[in-house]
Amino acid sequence: MNVSAGGRRARASRHGVRTGAALLCAVALAVAVPASAHAGGTSARILEPGDPVVVVDCFDQAQMRPAEYLLACGDGNNRLVGLRWDSWGSRTATATGTDMVNDCRPYCAAGRFHGYPVTVTLGSPQAWPEHPDVQRFTTIRLLYTDTAPDPVPKDVTYKLVW
Repeated sequence: MNVSAGGRRARASRHGVRTGAALLCAVALAVAVPASAHAGGTSARILEPGDPVVVVDCFDQAQMRPAEYLLACGDGNNRLVGLRWDSWGSRTATATGTDMVNDCRPYCAAGRFHGYPVTVTLGSPQAWPEHPDVQRFTTIRLLYTDTAPDPVPKDVTYKLVW
């Protein structure tokens, strides 16, 4: 029930109800569709012991050979796209693709994305705490094959914390 500031019952407008319903549908779809489907990957499935090593994305979904991978989970201003996997093994996985980075000039919402060719190497597999029988990669190395986005070095390794 909606209540106005004066304590009286307020009527919701049709526009407000439609907008709210549309937003709820969008949220439901975003939650129901696996993150791998958002990234152009395969549909989600239940992980089983003995499966190959996975990489866990920002949405806590296990992926193998994703076509895209979001690096900046909080704001989406850094994403690997067009990933072509050369190998996916029990110790490392290697791909080539493009790192799309927002220059955030004059601020991130008004910034432009720039592409940087990159070689990606996943490594340091460890047990995934949420699924102890599954190994997940815990590091990602980016080797920029041309220029790197300022101030990032041409060869950088990050810890994957999700």
